[in-house]
Amino acid sequence: MRTFKIDKQNYLMKAPLFALSFILFFSCKNTETKTESVMTETPQEHSEGMPFYIGTYTNGDSKGIYKAVLNADGSLTEPVLAVESENPSFLAFSKNKDILLAVNENENGSIESFQVDGDQLLGVNQSPTGGAHPCFVAVNDDEYVLVANYTGGNIGLLKLDPKDGSLSDLLDVEQHEGKGTTERQEGPHAHSAWFIPDSSGIISADLGTNQLWFSKINTETNKLEPATTQKLDLPEGAGPRHLVFHPDNGFIYVLNELDNTISQIENKDGNYSVLSSFSILLEGFAEYSKAADIHVSADGKFIYASNRGHDSIAILEVMEDGSLKLVANEPTKGKDPRNFQISPDGNFILVANQNGNNLVSYKRDATTGLMNFIAEVAAPAPVCILFE
Repeated sequence: MRTFKIDKQNYLMKAPLFALSFILFFSCKNTETKTESVMTETPQEHSEGMPFYIGTYTNGDSKGIYKAVLNADGSLTEPVLAVESENPSFLAFSKNKDILLAVNENENGSIESFQVDGDQLLGVNQSPTGGAHPCFVAVNDDEYVLVANYTGGNIGLLKLDPKDGSLSDLLDVEQHEGKGTTERQEGPHAHSAWFIPDSSGIISADLGTNQLWFSKINTETNKLEPATTQKLDLPEGAGPRHLVFHPDNGFIYVLNELDNTISQIENKDGNYSVLSSFSILLEGFAEYSKAADIHVSADGKFIYASNRGHDSIAILEVMEDGSLKLVANEPTKGKDPRNFQISPDGNFILVANQNGNNLVSYKRDATTGLMNFIAEVAAPAPVCILFE
């Protein structure tokens, strides 16, 4: 081991000069004027913060996937470029959170895997998704990967190697067929795919066919197989996009993009049915708006949903019978709130405004469900938030 000797006499002579320089430096720092946050290329360290990654569209100023921190007081650090990537519009972690997956939402749909290395992401490999414009990815504990291809109207199945983080070639594709009744529903548009929490199968939301599709993975053949009940029709013109599984009451809540509603879905031994649907817009609002994302609080008391056009987060209380009551719509201080997330500690809500080019944080009241604005920071075309 290398050791270093200190010249004691020389050190004692220089110490006062060093101390004076130290005091002058920090005196000058304290007189600096604070400026508006801008993106930086150097990471920052923050105690008790909650790091998160930002998926973006790269047809403007964005270069790929960014990283930032939600501090303990709700303030936000400036986004730092973690890796360059083309249209990484949706992100997901592997089981151990050491591998990050990102879809490349292009006509030639693909998905990339990255090793998490501090504030950087190191590319591992890239695989095709089996369809055009992939917009969603999910991973289960067995390292199976589901990708929803919007324009392709199908679901792609891959697998992740937990040893090196590499993605397999495409294993199978579940092609959807059919159409709905609106201009956006001229054919299938798979918008998301979800592993059911009890490991009983998969649910995919298809905006174009206006249906939920049910399937399962044959782990011997690595193929997708239809469930006994393959499809569930949503209310006409609804346009299912995303969904949440309630932590306690057993219901599934489906966010419908086209008619700005949430449908309450009941599951009785694998037989699914729509019980009711609830608006996420204030009564009397008749202007253009389209829903984007949905989340439920860990205690199951509140459901939140984003509105693009109305530019708000809808706050809904979950009643004893599982029905929903609209409590309020909180403005997002930016245009077209796409994805948003409840922080891991449940205390904050972080919103990505795609065409507002900003991230906005809110303090969440666990008792009332209401949101109180805290801070915002610039971010280029943010469309996905993923907490570590």
